[in-house]
Amino acid sequence: MKSEIEGLFQITIKEPKEVIKKLVKTCKKDPSMFRMTFHWVPVDNWCKSTIEDMQKTIKGLVKDIKENDKWKMDIAKRCYEKYHTTELIMKLTEVVDKPKVDLKNPDKIIRVDIIGNDAGISLLNKDEMLNIPALKQ
Repeated sequence: MKSEIEGLFQITIKEPKEVIKKLVKTCKKDPSMFRMTFHWVPVDNWCKSTIEDMQKTIKGLVKDIKENDKWKMDIAKRCYEKYHTTELIMKLTEVVDKPKVDLKNPDKIIRVDIIGNDAGISLLNKDEMLNIPALKQ
């Protein structure tokens, strides 16, 4: 499905995290197959892009971060000017009650993709999202 944002496509598939893992392997073998795309991110939950709704959704995912897991939050936003990224991170991490933050080598990534009035939020392992430019380096 094409979204209302140029260059962004949203698709619905079964087992998106498993599909992304396979795409990562494929991209490592032959990055030229991904000349026209840059990022593939599975979404666990969609919500409105209000701070309250995003915090509630994140709080529901945090239970799957183990006490010893290191974590970080990644935010990507399009057509959203309500908050600066740093301010968003400060507000959204308030509901994460896990002590081990690691911005370079996390075990879990809380991914927030804001697209206008909606937000896709996921709890991911490193191999569950595909960043083609980073893999090509």
